[in-house]
Amino acid sequence: MAVQLDTSVQFVKGVGPARAEMLAQAGIRTVEDLLSYKPFRYEDRSNYKKVSELGAGEEALVEGEILVTGDYTTPMKGVQIFEIIIQDSSGTLSVKFFNQYYLRRVLRKGQRLILYGVPRRDDYTRDLALINPEWEIADSASDLQIHSGRIVPIYRRVGKLTTRMLRGILFRLLADLGSELTDPLPPSLRQKHGLLDRLSALQQVHFPEAPPGEGRESFWRRLESSRTEAHRRLIFEEFFLFQTGLQLIKRQREILPKTRVMQTSDLLRQALKSVLPFRPSHAQKRVLKEIVDDLCSTKVMSRLLHGDVGSGKTIVALQAMVVGIENGYQAALMAPTEILAEQHFRTFTSYLENTAYDVVLLTSRVKGKKRKAILARIEAGDVDLVIGTHALIEQQVEFKDLALVVIDEQHRFGVLQRSQLMAKGGRPDTLVMTATPIPRSLALTVFGDLDLSVLDEMPPDRQPVRTVIKSERSRPEVYDVIRSELKRRRQVFIVYPLIEESQKLALRAAKAMAEHLQQDVFQEFTVGLIHGRLKAEEKEELMSGLREGRIQILVSTTVVEVGIDLPNASVMAIEHAERFGLSQLHQLRGRIGRGRHPGICILMTEGARSEAAYQRLEIMRRTSDGFKIAEKDLEIRGPGEFVGTRQSGIPEFRFGNIIRDREALELAAVEAKEVLREMLRESDQPAVLMKRLVEQWKERYGLYVVG
Repeated sequence: MAVQLDTSVQFVKGVGPARAEMLAQAGIRTVEDLLSYKPFRYEDRSNYKKVSELGAGEEALVEGEILVTGDYTTPMKGVQIFEIIIQDSSGTLSVKFFNQYYLRRVLRKGQRLILYGVPRRDDYTRDLALINPEWEIADSASDLQIHSGRIVPIYRRVGKLTTRMLRGILFRLLADLGSELTDPLPPSLRQKHGLLDRLSALQQVHFPEAPPGEGRESFWRRLESSRTEAHRRLIFEEFFLFQTGLQLIKRQREILPKTRVMQTSDLLRQALKSVLPFRPSHAQKRVLKEIVDDLCSTKVMSRLLHGDVGSGKTIVALQAMVVGIENGYQAALMAPTEILAEQHFRTFTSYLENTAYDVVLLTSRVKGKKRKAILARIEAGDVDLVIGTHALIEQQVEFKDLALVVIDEQHRFGVLQRSQLMAKGGRPDTLVMTATPIPRSLALTVFGDLDLSVLDEMPPDRQPVRTVIKSERSRPEVYDVIRSELKRRRQVFIVYPLIEESQKLALRAAKAMAEHLQQDVFQEFTVGLIHGRLKAEEKEELMSGLREGRIQILVSTTVVEVGIDLPNASVMAIEHAERFGLSQLHQLRGRIGRGRHPGICILMTEGARSEAAYQRLEIMRRTSDGFKIAEKDLEIRGPGEFVGTRQSGIPEFRFGNIIRDREALELAAVEAKEVLREMLRESDQPAVLMKRLVEQWKERYGLYVVG
């Protein structure tokens, strides 16, 4: 039968049920999946050499006639060797295949053979020999010019399927497809950007040939860097389909009716001013207007608020929730940790103490009768603002009229967790926040269906933080700096990568170092220890000690990265700083300089072990601009590590790379909007083809929806 893109890979020539199971383990289930299994590198097997020109250790392509075949078993471990002698016009060459006994039935005297491999000296004869080379029969019509005599694709092995097997399967599949391959890109779009048709692009990616007139070296450089016309086409297609899916999600959200349209008034504006503890920055005013405009529109808000550490996202979120409450609705804020939720609760109740709003905290620590009473009040509508952790999404939590959901540090929640909270409000307006500045290329992929608001300036009361890099030999000097700040009645963070010492890693650990610092270094001060394994009661006692000034030094793991607001802290010392990512270092540094005192961040290192680690420390020393740091971090670590988990919504593109191909990504975003706009002018519903593509998009990338 003729194969289609959605045909099971089992029915492709050369695959079958057993091999289909192997391919499925690598996520290759359909013909389209197989066509998208791109080579991870290429080998140039187009330049033939004579036997007399071969050199030991140099990759070579050679063709010759088989003169002799034979097989024997070595005394050592019974290894079987099948050996042939080939001859060309310049001489003869021995070729040995280890434990490939079946070749005696395939390779016979008189055949012409093409071989690719690395010649080496035979241990006994000292003559050159090829050991286990790639080969094909020169006069075989079925395999002609697949494995040699050209630029050859190299694929990662899948189960028992070798690169040679995969190469043969894909060569025959591409030859059989022909006109059966539909092209998802509109012809006008291909023509506008000079893009190849899909079949030609796939053929050229898997079995590339230099275009007429281009030098081989120039083409090879473009091929190795995924810059050929074939790559350009497939990269754009992938980004275009993804962006089209995001735009359709956004469109669907916009056309569904909104049940709660809010309004502004002079009383509301006065209420907003009354909760402000300081004069807002221009960026905060701009962003709040964008959010309020959404709340007062007939479309459901789905907005991302992102900005640097300390840029004032929390106060903007609070004002947005005041708008909802003043309109008679409920608001909820979900934070990823109890520490952060409790901090928000203290901050918000402080700001709202002169209002009549009822604010409650709901975490796993709230139990028994108290919890039951809070749940009843939320359901009755007596609570205006609920602040909590994952406890908010539990089945027992029901709202009377939830109109606004705020999700803090959104990348720490899974997609399902976010949607569960939103479902409790029947399509409420949604604001997601992150303190990690997100480069545009990443925002276009992870948050392409959201409207973006950026806090790109600091509030006027934010203090500068100086960053220095210190080695182990400077430790006495570092301790002197810390002691000097402590004597001024300020507080200090000291961060370690591990809780406890590890036998595998020679790193200082928080638990042991907290004891050492208390007993041997800072005896006159009080050292506290916080990490993710502490019980809730212990954390609360510790936080109380910090707020009241009874604890001067906080030794920690990266649990302080988010959620500990200590305005009196002026020093952040990070041990083994070379082991942390850039964004993590920047988040940690953001814990200081939040009060009246300038801060100093000390990056302690025993020597950067890689160029990337050295780059990270230098970038931190040179700039405090979170967006520049985020761009560099994305370049150094890649998108998956940058965000941290697959739940974050980053798709695994097969051809595109959002760092390398960011221009193509931005172009695809623009074109997806335009194409969708044209389609919707003609009909209220997308075309049949686009529906099919959206289904494919959902299955392939996983639907990332907020709201």
